Amino acid sequence: MAARLLLVRHGETEWHAENRYAGSSEVGLTARGLRQADRLAEFLASEDEPPVAVYCSPQERARRTAEPSARTLGLRIEIVAQLREVHFGAAEGRVLAELPPEMVAAFRADPVGAAFPDAEPPALAAERGMRALREIAAAHADARRVLVVAHNTLLRLTLCALVGIPLRNYRAVFPRLDNTAVTEIEVDGERTALRLLNRPAG
Repeated sequence: MAARLLLVRHGETEWHAENRYAGSSEVGLTARGLRQADRLAEFLASEDEPPVAVYCSPQERARRTAEPSARTLGLRIEIVAQLREVHFGAAEGRVLAELPPEMVAAFRADPVGAAFPDAEPPALAAERGMRALREIAAAHADARRVLVVAHNTLLRLTLCALVGIPLRNYRAVFPRLDNTAVTEIEVDGERTALRLLNRPAG
């Protein structure tokens, strides 16, 4: 049977409010991000089929987003290292306006082939993300819903890998996942169906 995974990007952080690349950096949630985490918990608890498990990136912003949901649902958070955000190399901690124009132009044209210098290769990030989600799905192959809290770029790359979209198109096909919005996928072995995309949580 298939598992249904609710993929959620963490709440707003101090850097994301400025559109600054956080990646592997540890950046705290804003007051708005904390409110988003609380609203996510309320939304999930009100669903006819609330999640039966909570998985999360090891990064603090993701854990802090997942905590209200786990507490409200009476569940324990399972930390999965492979769900961490992509490291952005030369762009880490910066906004695009602070980078050389030619670097930005190349990245926009092909964000996989021209990933930022010293960044984690997007294909490797997609592979670890896909492996993590398939392992989670295999552990819940009973058509029940599971919450997975992770990160914008990691989730977009992983979605492309799961549904067969070329990775270089991840920014075009999935321009962004909004903070604490819910994207639902159904995973049955190597088959993945996209059931819901970027639904606001409340």
